[in-house]
Amino acid sequence: MFQKILIANRGEIACRIIATARRMGVATVAVYSEADARAAHVALADEALPIGGPAPRDSYLRGDAIIAAARASGAQAIHPGYGFLSENPDFVDAVAAAGLVFIGPSGDAIRAMGLKDAAKRLMTEAGVPVVPGYHGANQDPDHLAGAADAIGYPVLIKAVAGGGGKGMRKVTRPEDFAAALDSARGEAATAFGNDAVLIEKYVEKPRHIEVQVFGDGTDAVHLFERDCSLQRRHQKVIEEAPAPDMPAEMRAAMGEAAVRAARAIGYKGAGTIEFIVDASEGLRADRFWFMEMNTRLQVEHPVTEAITGVDLVEWQLRVAAGEALPLRQDQLAITGHAFEARLYAEDVPAGFLPATGRISHLAFPADVRADTGVRAGDVISPWYDPMIAKIIVHGPTRAVALAQLARALERTQVAGSVTNLAFLGALARHKGFAAGDVDTGLIERDLAVLVADPEPSASVLAAALLASADLPQAPLTGFTLWSPLVRTLEVARGDVVTTGLLRLSPQGPEIEVAGQTLAASRLPVIRAGGQIHVFDQGQCYSFTPHDPLDRAASGAAAGNATLSPMPGLVKAVFVTAGQAVAMGDRLAVLEAMKMEHVLTAARDGVVAEVLVTAGAQVEAGAALILLEAPPVDAAA
Repeated sequence: MFQKILIANRGEIACRIIATARRMGVATVAVYSEADARAAHVALADEALPIGGPAPRDSYLRGDAIIAAARASGAQAIHPGYGFLSENPDFVDAVAAAGLVFIGPSGDAIRAMGLKDAAKRLMTEAGVPVVPGYHGANQDPDHLAGAADAIGYPVLIKAVAGGGGKGMRKVTRPEDFAAALDSARGEAATAFGNDAVLIEKYVEKPRHIEVQVFGDGTDAVHLFERDCSLQRRHQKVIEEAPAPDMPAEMRAAMGEAAVRAARAIGYKGAGTIEFIVDASEGLRADRFWFMEMNTRLQVEHPVTEAITGVDLVEWQLRVAAGEALPLRQDQLAITGHAFEARLYAEDVPAGFLPATGRISHLAFPADVRADTGVRAGDVISPWYDPMIAKIIVHGPTRAVALAQLARALERTQVAGSVTNLAFLGALARHKGFAAGDVDTGLIERDLAVLVADPEPSASVLAAALLASADLPQAPLTGFTLWSPLVRTLEVARGDVVTTGLLRLSPQGPEIEVAGQTLAASRLPVIRAGGQIHVFDQGQCYSFTPHDPLDRAASGAAAGNATLSPMPGLVKAVFVTAGQAVAMGDRLAVLEAMKMEHVLTAARDGVVAEVLVTAGAQVEAGAALILLEAPPVDAAA
């Protein structure tokens, strides 16, 4: 076994790897960018070395700097985690050339599965079922359109080097194909440096079911399946294992196909074979097809660990150190059911836009597994994925595990940044999801209900108002001679100011608000970052104490500025000062999380000033383009 390993990653996966390494007596070396100098993974590791600037290309994507850090620290092996360099075969080869061990598959195995079109040809040869489609090298738009016609609409355009839903477009009509192709290619070029695409048949009621495989370079086993059908824009939201309503014969068929795929490339380490399943007639053994292989550990690996009792990171270290597979296929079994929910800093009502901010308060229930790389006081940076944590539960049945998940989400507390916590709670309580009637379109169909931003209840308002009073905890608090003491309190939530009356008496404080008189609330309340945060049903309601004597209100925005809806990189600017624009015209393109967002003019007008240039990194709310104020109507 290794004495010391370097972890070429950050955040929750780096912390996760450190935990297993520490249990196994293996020392760990962290690497960090300038933005991560005080990050949790840096504090947890035995050693930590800087590798460059905040942008991934200047740090976590610098294979040379990471290898140099490993050699300087005396590490014997490098664990890549997921993302960044984890599926870069050239990095794997460079690690080996430096005399170090890459904890994962060979560069050749990664290359074999790295391009979706080549991987599907390889899987066909190995006897693994593949979705009908065109995976050829001819990238002429007319040829691709003809292939789509032959396959039959609807079709899916996918970047051959893609992942995470980037460079992917659904097309339902031939007349929309050309525009969708241009859009997919542009996003693929930005995210992967490769604009080649493939065309596949779009499955109308798809379920995304994947199989965890593990190989030692000679043999391979599977550790059963995960259902990842709850997705938003092809990004996984809640995963579970095993898949609900999975017939035994289909589980066996998918497992055997996944193992054939791993053996076909001499796979070593943890990997995932992703299948698309047609659930229009229930789950059937002849209705699943290979999509792609992820040649690394998956974000959702904890649900597999929960139902099998296997520590996949431990297996990675043992096999990379030269051991054979720790268990045979007949020694692996499913116990119970597990769920994982991905907690992100994102603005759900605004369209799931990535968010930033300093996490002023963070608390998880003591009886659930929470994999996180964030602590209270940490900043969610615009440079990296805005994941805060993964919340994992395990129960004897699916129904029990889902109830545990709903309760865990209700008791999780986050303040300082907007999050998707309430959205996750709504999903956990969704009747269709509870019944197992799930496919990749569930969230989109019920989006309006799932993302509804509830108004704070009278109990929430009362809790905030009482907290704003900052009452002393003394024996004579509330003592009066003849009548209760009455005091006016105010709290602000955004532009909305709530007024209430506080009555103090020997029986305790009462708040009169929204036409109700309420005693002290039992809702969790904390004060952090100059705000009052009240937690109710998985929702964090944040208020600012408001002085009733200070009625000054800030003026409303004039509506002339185009603001950045999220932190990101300005990819392109299409207008100049003095240029006339019409409502809906493209003004700029913003890139966030490797996805492009087109900003358009909200009204007709003339550009007064362009405040940014292509290549600029901007924060959420930053003014990008100003329009001239509209002329005043003289007749008004």
